[in-house]
Amino acid sequence: MKTLVVMPTYNEALTLEKTIAGVLEANPQVEILVVDDGSPDGTGAIADRIASTNSRVTVLHRAQKSGLGGAYLAGFAAGFERGFEYIVEMDADGSHRAEDLPALLAQAQTHDLVIGSRWVRGGKVVNWPLGRQLLSRGGNLYSRLALGTRVRDLTAGFRCFDAKFLQSLDLGTISSSGYSFQVELALRVIRAGGRVVEVPITFVERELGESKMSGAIVNEAMKFVTKQGINRILGRNR
Repeated sequence: MKTLVVMPTYNEALTLEKTIAGVLEANPQVEILVVDDGSPDGTGAIADRIASTNSRVTVLHRAQKSGLGGAYLAGFAAGFERGFEYIVEMDADGSHRAEDLPALLAQAQTHDLVIGSRWVRGGKVVNWPLGRQLLSRGGNLYSRLALGTRVRDLTAGFRCFDAKFLQSLDLGTISSSGYSFQVELALRVIRAGGRVVEVPITFVERELGESKMSGAIVNEAMKFVTKQGINRILGRNR
């Protein structure tokens, strides 16, 4: 399985090296592409140093921070060009455990999208306050009902795609840039008839650095879901 882990970064200097080391050790068959959005804390330089001594790590530098969606789309394009069979989305802050990745890869051989899910049986979160859990659970429940899907963790950021299927989607028309990108991309897979499965993971709240979550990101996601839900009711889905 020729697999590329795409790891977007912005100010992840405190966590990147440990995260990369864990992924490479636990998953000897994968390579990593760090997509850095001009981090002012030197994350890009750390990634370059790691890549200079390890052929399994490469770095894509972007001039400025322009959204999670843009970073992933740039990483996907690089993966397509390099002929990878599977492409993984994974955070650089340690919240996605390297030891959970093999379970995603095992399912990827028979599915087009494998979601590492916090909210299926066996999934859990560590060090999240109750309010954060309720926000995530409530947001995902709303998304599931509005969009008419059985996926329980549409906002999950730990995923594995069949690269050929992913490339067949009209990625150039994706409009979301923040966390709603995850919802929109999953929805594209579902509407294209993709085989989707969720596997339980343990999500660990970051211990170092600052979370990128904000009210604006939540609002963007809710607006997208609401619009798509209305379009679904009116039969106007693309």
